[in-house]
Amino acid sequence: MGEDLEEDVFGLVARAFAGAGLDGAGAVVVSAREGGFRRAVNVCRAHPKVAVLAGPGAGPAELGRELHPQTPRSFVVCEDLGGPDEKVVHVRPAEATTRPWRRPQVVIVHDPRWRGAPSGWLVSGRPGPVGWALPEEGFQSRGRVLDAGARALVLARLGPGLGDLVWDIGSGGGAVGVECARLGAAVVAVDRDEAACELVRRNVRAHGTRLAVARGEAPQVLAHLPDPDAVFVGGGGPGVVAECARRSPRSIVTVLDGPQRLGAVREALRDGGYLVEAVRLSAAAEEAAEPGAVLVVSGTIR
Repeated sequence: MGEDLEEDVFGLVARAFAGAGLDGAGAVVVSAREGGFRRAVNVCRAHPKVAVLAGPGAGPAELGRELHPQTPRSFVVCEDLGGPDEKVVHVRPAEATTRPWRRPQVVIVHDPRWRGAPSGWLVSGRPGPVGWALPEEGFQSRGRVLDAGARALVLARLGPGLGDLVWDIGSGGGAVGVECARLGAAVVAVDRDEAACELVRRNVRAHGTRLAVARGEAPQVLAHLPDPDAVFVGGGGPGVVAECARRSPRSIVTVLDGPQRLGAVREALRDGGYLVEAVRLSAAAEEAAEPGAVLVVSGTIR
C-alpha cells in the first residue's frame, strides 16, 4: 500500500477510535472492500479489537449477520468521519443488522471483556509469534500431545494466517488450534468430549490466544460452522475427512498412527478433488525405543 494511502488509513482509523472514545492500541486494521469481506470477518473472529474499512455490501449489517451470535462483540459504526455529518454509533451486532446506515467508513469490532496485552497496529501482513511448533510440555493434555516435529509439518501444510478460518477437529488439548491462533488465524476447536474442550480452554489461556470451542460429534456438528480455509482432522477418520472435503477448504491435514486407514483417507481426499501427500515421521531421538512413527497426510485443492 502506498505511503499516502497508508497515512489516510491511519488517520481515518485514529479519528474513528477518538470519536468512539476507545484506545486504538493493539487494533488490527483490515479492509472488507473489493472482495476482502470474508477475510475481514475471520480477522474479527480471531482478534479482540479490529477496525474494518467498510464498503458497499461489506458494512455493519453484513458483519453483524456473520458474527452474531457465535462471536460476541461490540460494534462502533463511524460515518462521514471529518465531514459535516460525522456520526459515531455504538451498537450490538444484532442491532447493526436492522438499522439503516449511510455509507459507513469504519466499523470498530471489539470485545470489551478482553484484557490481553496490545499487539500493535496492522494494516497488512500478519503478526508473527516468537517461535512455533512449541514443546509438547507447553500443552495440557490427557494423552500424548502431537510432537513438535509432526506439528511443524501439520502447520506448514495448513498455512494458517491472518484472515483464515481453521477447524481443529478432534482437538484433544487443542495444540494445533492454539498454534494456528498464535499465527493469526481464527480457529474453531471441535471435540465431543467436554473434558477435552476444557483442556483447550486452559491451553488457550496459558498461551494468551483466542479461539472458539464447539462441542459435538463430527461430522454432524460441522454443518453449523462457517466454511473453513484449512482443516486439521485429529480424530474422526475417513468419514470426517470426506465431509470436510465437501466444504472445499484449500487444505486438509490429518495424522494417522499407522497405514491401516491410509487408503481410505487418500480416497476421500482424491474424491474431493485434492492432491494427496503422505509423509512418515519417526519418533524423536529420545523416544526412539517407542513405536512413535506417524503418518501426516495432507490434501491440497487442485
